[in-house]
Amino acid sequence: MKRPVRLLALALLVPMAVSGCVFDAERRAGEEIVDEFTDATFYDLPATLEPGDPGDIIRAREILSAPLGTQAWRVIYHSRDMAGNDIPVAGIVIVPDGPAPEEGRTIVSWAHPTTGSAQKCGPSLDSNPFLLIEGMDELLAAGYAVAATDYQGMSVAGASSYLLGVTEGNNVLDAARAARNLEGTGVGSRLLLWGHSQGGQAALFAAQQVRDYAPEFELEAVAVAAPAADLRQLLTDDIVDLSGVTITSYAFPAFTAAYADRYSQAQMEAILTPEGLAATPKMAALCLLSENKAIHAIAEPLVGHYVTSDPATTEPWATLLAENSAGSAPIDVPLYVAQGLADTLVLPKVTTSFVQRLCDSGEDVTFQTFSGVTHGFVADVATPDVVGFFVGVERGSHPGGNCGE
Repeated sequence: MKRPVRLLALALLVPMAVSGCVFDAERRAGEEIVDEFTDATFYDLPATLEPGDPGDIIRAREILSAPLGTQAWRVIYHSRDMAGNDIPVAGIVIVPDGPAPEEGRTIVSWAHPTTGSAQKCGPSLDSNPFLLIEGMDELLAAGYAVAATDYQGMSVAGASSYLLGVTEGNNVLDAARAARNLEGTGVGSRLLLWGHSQGGQAALFAAQQVRDYAPEFELEAVAVAAPAADLRQLLTDDIVDLSGVTITSYAFPAFTAAYADRYSQAQMEAILTPEGLAATPKMAALCLLSENKAIHAIAEPLVGHYVTSDPATTEPWATLLAENSAGSAPIDVPLYVAQGLADTLVLPKVTTSFVQRLCDSGEDVTFQTFSGVTHGFVADVATPDVVGFFVGVERGSHPGGNCGE
């Protein structure tokens, strides 16, 4: 094409592209309203559910406002909690348009960072539930299907599962099963796991559990960003500030309920000061993102006197935090770990220590740090590396980890 003709073509294409973007934004805005209206009762389940296998679909509804070039569904599916009970869990599934490969699409099961622990804080409840799936556009462009669990107790009624590793891991794996069971997704048996912060813990537990819990999947690789891998160190580091009070207020009711058969209410409550005990239900009812100011208004006055002692060294919390810390079982597939060096929540030294333990045990770990990057942005910054890592592993071109470097 000669230069004047090329310039004319570009001059015509640019406004068309802008017009297309505006049209798609308008389409999605309108359909978000329709989605919100039609999903008003989607999450209301009967008190007694028919039993189902993990990953069986309870309900599914197409999301009309899915991004252009994709198809998506809100789903409620069967999963299992740490005690093996059949529980309903919500989430979303999104796939790129077009035919799936003959062997089926690889599924990326995404585990989200903390949004809260209350039912109303589930990401799939949002009119745009795609916003918290870090790297979603790039993963879809690479041909992957994406499943995103809300975790037990979010979006649909149920006990909180906040930082309960086994339950969260089951929820992540069963979201992938639900994606396979959903007609029209074209999902096969190849599985990738990706999680950030709380979701990093969930993805690591899913990787540890997949061989026994979901052996039909071929787990190929795992990627985590600033994972909440060592809960003991996390609370020791953070309990002295606003973040630690908030995290503990979410974890307290989840752990108290989950371990009620092992420890009395009095044993669990002994870690909290009287003021902390009174404030915890109020904080646990608030969402981190949409009600940030409200929860911080309660938490800030408690900094320094929310707990009576360090939970990481006080029983029964020391035992429970250890049980819900990752690394107790092998992963045995390539693992990518991203860490921002400006992270003040999951401290770089803690992630470095966790990675070193994995390296010492013989795991294939690629560890990448990012200068100046904080906790909230590390997954976004790491996305190009994560997608490249996944693609390399799948193609057999993964060069191996950097444990010895």
